[in-house]
Order: sequence, then C-alpha cells, then structure tokens
Amino acid sequence: MKQKDFIFLLIVVALFLPFFLSDALYRSYQSFNAAHGMVMSFLKFGILSTLGELLGLRISTGRYLKPGFGILPRAVVWGIFGMGINMAFVVFSTGVPAFAGYLGVTHPEELMAGPLTMEKVLLALAISVTMNTIFAPIFMTLHKITDTHILATGGTLRGLFTPMPMGEIMQGMNWRVQWNFVFKKTIPFFWYPAHTITFLLPEETRVLFAALLGVALGVILAVSARKK
Repeated sequence: MKQKDFIFLLIVVALFLPFFLSDALYRSYQSFNAAHGMVMSFLKFGILSTLGELLGLRISTGRYLKPGFGILPRAVVWGIFGMGINMAFVVFSTGVPAFAGYLGVTHPEELMAGPLTMEKVLLALAISVTMNTIFAPIFMTLHKITDTHILATGGTLRGLFTPMPMGEIMQGMNWRVQWNFVFKKTIPFFWYPAHTITFLLPEETRVLFAALLGVALGVILAVSARKK
C-alpha cells in the first residue's frame, strides 16, 4: 500500500466517520434522506460510485487520477443514474410483491415488512432477479456509453453535455465482453445475491447500500476493461 492509497482511505473514512461520531448529524441525515430521497440518491451515487471508479482506475492503471478521466462528469452521470436506480428500487420492490400476490402468494407486502424468514429471502431474491434481469443490462450499457463519451470529450463538464454519438459508441463497444462478462457473469453471480441483501434491508438504507456497491462496480469495470 502506497501513500496515495492511504490518502484515498483517509478520504473514505472522513466521509463516514462524522456520522458515527455525531448522533445529531446522523439524525439530520436520516431526516433529510426521508424528505428528499431523490436528492440523496444523486449525492450518494455521485460521491460513492465515483470513488468506486477511482478505485477501479487504481486497479487497472496503478493511479487514482489521469488526464481526461473526468471525475466531475462521472459524478454527475452517477448522480443521475442514482436517481434512476432509486426509481427502479421503488418500482420493482412494490411491483414484484404485487405480482407475487397475483400469483397466489399470501400477503407478500406484509412478508417483506416482517421479520427475516426463508419466504422473505425468496421474495427478496425474486425482486432482485427481476430488477437485475430487466433493468441492469440497460443500466450497464448506458454506463459504458456515457463512460466512453466522457473519455472521448476530454473528461470535461462541457464535453459531457455535447451531443452523444450513441450509434458510433455502440458500434465500437466490445459486445463479447459486455455479454460474456458483464451480463452473463456479474449479474447472476454478484448482482442477484447483492441486491437480495439490499431488499432485505429497511427501505431507508437500501439506496445507501446500493451506492456502496458502486465501489464493487468500480472493481468490476476495471476487470472488464482489461478483457479483450
């Protein structure tokens, strides 16, 4: 571990430590989070998932920063994605239990709100599988497209808001890696179980936990970038 790794670790600790040391600060966070869920989703993903990308860059290149990487544009994109992920959580965490009730499962909403049981775990798994099968491939593809656009425009905020050549970027993507690694391996073997845990958590902590998973996503992206 080098000096830059200690600095990165100190930044992470500095982000979280005040919430453990101050009950008033933590209560303020809970109150604001409850009242402004979408705003907090933007901030959580914008900060934590961008840190995950920096960690991924460290793994793939040995550096936390490089010219044109575009920390601010990535934070903006992650913030927008975070709001979309929050929306997906609401849609699938209510829709899948409703569909389970339609199929004959008894009181699925009460099941999800109750204590930990095998039935609750199976229903959380069903929510995760449904969401990640439908939503995750689109999200991961959009992330790859925006990532490519940020790099192609010099990693600037102005470049981020220039017209995005979607067709050209998609034509240049390595779909073999996208399918064989990102879709076929990370979704069933990581995201299915990870988001099963997410949906077993209280609603107010799900988005924060998902944003923390952005660190893992940074590692996944670093690994996929090395694959040909």
